[in-house]
Amino acid sequence: MSIIVQKFGGTSVGSVEKIQNVASRILEEKNRGNDVVVVVSAMGKTTDALVEMAREITSRPSKREMDMLLSTGEQVTISLLTMALIQSGQEAISYTGWQAGIETESVHSNARIINIHTEKMTAQLESGKVVIVAGFQGMTPSGEITTLGRGGSDTTAVAIAAALKADRCDIYTDVDGVYSSDPRYIKGARKLPSISYDEMLELANLGAGVLHPRAVEFAKNYQIPLEVRSSLEKVEGTYIEEEASMEQNLVVRGVAFEDEIVRVTVFGLGNALTGLSSVFTTLARNHLNVDIIIQSQTDKDTTNLSFSIKEHDLEEALSVLEKNQDELGFTHIEHERDLAKVSIVGSGMISNPGVAAEMFEVLAQNDIIVKMVSTSEIKVSAVVDQVNMQKAAGVLHTAFKLDAVKVEEVTL
Repeated sequence: MSIIVQKFGGTSVGSVEKIQNVASRILEEKNRGNDVVVVVSAMGKTTDALVEMAREITSRPSKREMDMLLSTGEQVTISLLTMALIQSGQEAISYTGWQAGIETESVHSNARIINIHTEKMTAQLESGKVVIVAGFQGMTPSGEITTLGRGGSDTTAVAIAAALKADRCDIYTDVDGVYSSDPRYIKGARKLPSISYDEMLELANLGAGVLHPRAVEFAKNYQIPLEVRSSLEKVEGTYIEEEASMEQNLVVRGVAFEDEIVRVTVFGLGNALTGLSSVFTTLARNHLNVDIIIQSQTDKDTTNLSFSIKEHDLEEALSVLEKNQDELGFTHIEHERDLAKVSIVGSGMISNPGVAAEMFEVLAQNDIIVKMVSTSEIKVSAVVDQVNMQKAAGVLHTAFKLDAVKVEEVTL
């Protein structure tokens, strides 16, 4: 008997009717003779509503209390879904993250899973029950409730699949697969039949919201077969695997974009060997992630350092740096808002030089100014003005021959 892990996102469980539809999809898998563990998100916009209520009280809520608040959303979903299964005649049981044995590091609002104690889930599966687990949450060794960051239910599902040695993990969402770009904004975007772990990891890190980056990382590390599927339509999804076939020998497989990027520049940083590491060590100590980094030497004694960061982390990053200004030894900080990051991704770049040059040429031809650049073996990212984000993504999607043959056939 195979173990199948299914994950249903917030839009898939956004109403009682949709929850009953999810229950029927679970029963189909169970009736094939498989053991089933299901991970669910909070219903619809529940998390957004909870965040908004917190903001009405304070602009800087305690991260611990935010975890206490936000973890309630999934608890509603697991109980309702379990009731629906029981009503259908299928034995089932719901678990919060901590009841399911998900142990995390002691970091609030963006914790990482460090262990999953599977005994309870395994016992329930052996008794014939479907196990429903709240995504996005866990507990520290000392008993504190934590959350895994937005989109963390994907990570919960793949981590459970790895811990249980599941045969497959299906990610059900409101789209029917992974697209070459976001079809809500890029009309020519088309569904990819398959994509490699590495390509999907880059796309997820670069703003493609269909999968959480940590989930892809877990899947790659533990070789968990993933399929992104529609929760509403019974159609083939996108397979995420070690090596995807190079469709039509395309060098670029996808275009991702992300708004609300801020460029922070630290001026007059002492040019000691430890200067750069001190800045990023200080930010990392406060769990602040930076992305694109540019260093520019001004003279033999000082250097300027620019990096990109998400808008929601800006206030805390500035506070942390200014608090440690004497220790870090810089003169002042400036920042530029209203930026966006546009990226091209494809494993074919490794053996095809000139891809970056073509990207920048296309942007220049469309009067789009590039403010920062980052590259790896399989991606090139450019920071542009936010007003040009969609335009940049669209022209790159077309230039690298990613548009669907017939745009009208793309389901938006």
